[in-house]
Amino acid sequence: VQLQASRGGTVQAGGSLRLSCEVSRNILSFYVMGWHRQASGKQRELVAHITTGGSTYYADSVKGRFTISKDNAKNAVYLQMDSLKSEDTAVYYCRGVDRATEYWGQGTLVTVSS
Repeated sequence: VQLQASRGGTVQAGGSLRLSCEVSRNILSFYVMGWHRQASGKQRELVAHITTGGSTYYADSVKGRFTISKDNAKNAVYLQMDSLKSEDTAVYYCRGVDRATEYWGQGTLVTVSS
């Protein structure tokens, strides 16, 4: 199974960026898909996830600014990031969890300049 995240980039504080994660398998086979991030010198943390049924969860730090969504037909998961802050700078990872194990995509760097 491959999870291919889109390229991140550099954006000014207050700006927006959308990440996508294309999955090589039917995403309905995962009971949850999510985005995690790891800032330099910090532990990897959960940013948001979405369940098979469409229920979502957001970390408090991104609530109201980030939106996770998915397109079952395209086997893709998205993370719309608005009102970006410098503290959102991190490597972002796509993750899928099925009954047996978890799968990670390659990280993509998002840099927010102030």
